[in-house]
Amino acid sequence: MLGLAASASGRLSAPVALALGLCFGLLVTHPFPKQAKRASAFVLQVSVVALGFGMNLAEVARAGRNGVVITAFCIAIVIALGLTLGRVLGVDGKPAFLISTGTAICGGSAIAAVGPIIEADEEQMAVSLATVFVLNSIALLIFPPIGLAAHLSPQQFGLWAALAIHDTSSVVGAAAKFGGGALALATTVKLVRALWIMPVGLGAAVVRGQKTRLKIPWFIAFFILACIANTYLPYKTMFQSAQRAGVIGLTVTLFLIGTSISRQTIKRVGYRPMLQGVLLWLFVAVSSLALIRHDWLRA
Repeated sequence: MLGLAASASGRLSAPVALALGLCFGLLVTHPFPKQAKRASAFVLQVSVVALGFGMNLAEVARAGRNGVVITAFCIAIVIALGLTLGRVLGVDGKPAFLISTGTAICGGSAIAAVGPIIEADEEQMAVSLATVFVLNSIALLIFPPIGLAAHLSPQQFGLWAALAIHDTSSVVGAAAKFGGGALALATTVKLVRALWIMPVGLGAAVVRGQKTRLKIPWFIAFFILACIANTYLPYKTMFQSAQRAGVIGLTVTLFLIGTSISRQTIKRVGYRPMLQGVLLWLFVAVSSLALIRHDWLRA
């Protein structure tokens, strides 16, 4: 409770909140793991909507329009490479596909959406989620220092974070830590990337000959409405307060995510899926950084 209260106080940065949550998860048996998981998902969605109250609609539209092509290209390459790595390393087909999808699209959300479609069992889901969550946590801690060392502009860092970090919470946390104009671009491109859950999930259903319903990410529509309100309505002070609340909500989300990673979770993964996840993530992070630094990839 103390860690949760500290995260909600607005005095902790996103990386510190995540580190605090990780310490709890690794040292203490979580008394309410399912409740924490549900709470983190809901708080994340509400926080993303709140962040929209600090963004201009024209900037969001421009980033979103350019981001569609970038994300489509990157997602196709990452999933193909991930499946190839899975076969080479001897990872079972379903976890290999889930890890590839989570890395390519949006981490745990993509895995949770696609897992039931390919009929992954609880163990396969747990291994895939744990792999992505561990790497996602590392990314939040190391990306801002790397971005500063590489002399990235806020726009360059925002695009890099959106393409190379798994979950929305850590993308936004890293961009907020970096500062400047990174947050608006990172959030928008990341949400465009998250929309690819639907076509990838439908494609998986078609391949398996299944009929399925995918949950549409409702919070993306509300995020756009928040951007519209901030652009055209005069309540700037109220909107600024909402945006600050969104940043605090993301800090709370990262603390809750950190508490879900236990020693048992790490042991359950095994070295093959983790190696697949690490190699795939390194490819995405290094290649996208190189392309962005040379202005071959921009949003």
